[in-house]
Amino acid sequence: MKLLTTPKFNVLSTCVVLLVASAVFSQSPQNASDQRNTRPLNMLVLGDSILWGQGLKTENKSWYYVKLWLEKNTGRPVIERIEAHSGAVIESSSLTDNLTSTNREVNLGLPTVHDEIDRALQFYSDGSRIDLVLVSGCGNDVGLQNLLNASKTEEVDDMTRARCGAPMESLLRRILSVFPAAQVIVTGYYPFFSDKTRHDFIVKAMARRFFKTQRDSSKMSSKEVFERLKVNSKQWYETSNKTLADAVQKVNDEIGGSRRRVAFARIEFSPDHSFAAPKTRLWGFNRSPLRMMVVILSFGKILLPSNDEMRKERIASCNDLYKKQPNETPKQEKERKARRLYCRYAGLGHPNKKGALLYGETITSILRSTIGVAAFSAP
Repeated sequence: MKLLTTPKFNVLSTCVVLLVASAVFSQSPQNASDQRNTRPLNMLVLGDSILWGQGLKTENKSWYYVKLWLEKNTGRPVIERIEAHSGAVIESSSLTDNLTSTNREVNLGLPTVHDEIDRALQFYSDGSRIDLVLVSGCGNDVGLQNLLNASKTEEVDDMTRARCGAPMESLLRRILSVFPAAQVIVTGYYPFFSDKTRHDFIVKAMARRFFKTQRDSSKMSSKEVFERLKVNSKQWYETSNKTLADAVQKVNDEIGGSRRRVAFARIEFSPDHSFAAPKTRLWGFNRSPLRMMVVILSFGKILLPSNDEMRKERIASCNDLYKKQPNETPKQEKERKARRLYCRYAGLGHPNKKGALLYGETITSILRSTIGVAAFSAP
């Protein structure tokens, strides 16, 4: 029996081996590449409150819009890693404290954008797995109050170039180095105030509370303060766009080649889109009749709450972070309360749902026209 069955077994075994070997060795490099391209896309989001999506629920954030668009247009699932958070600075030299919070709605400088990269590398272990990086940065390094309180447009220019030029170039060089396969999109900013901004007693109260100029405010009327806010906002928008675009261009020129790995997303923001404007794309105040009545009855001492989606959660975290400290001096108490107030209202002036959609559409337009969907699509 054994003599009769053994040859059959050997023939069958040989056929199986040949079939397996044929399947293995017939895989060309193209086949291997195809297998890699059918894996999920990895999208990394770095930076500050702009790409974090301050005041927005997840489904309304700009990066989430990009995620859904990529999935629909490439046929591949997208796995996002969000390291961006409110208040992030590019460089630690811009920090005024070392406070941190687990709630990314709380506007704090730490972790820096470079720290965010470190965290991403720890998570991925291999940076070449990243396909797309979205990054925003330099606004907090300049400082909103510094921008709006500047007495001359030349000051706005100098601060913006210093914080959005060389630091962004260095950041982009690092991103390209540690994520060697990734396409990178840098998003721009927008003007906060414009001629279309409503100049009523609510906005005047906010200007006095948050953006009042420090050096010569006693000599300026409310109208003059407001005019300065508008002029500085426009200057910031124009200079930051040019400086960030130049940084992107310079880094692309350095790496050379036909593939431009970094793109700049300029946000086309009309005066009607600014804070408290008719078609605003920014979070503002809850101006319900009841809220307005309370403010009027308090003679402006009570501020309206912001109208963003994450206000309650952020306020709870702000209250916890800036709670009363034992043995604090009157000066420390005043400073703590001021920072707590600024924290509570950190949603003001950030892109609302329509503003986030504007960012998302600008980014996807670049993915469609400049980078090309084919760069991410499965075969």
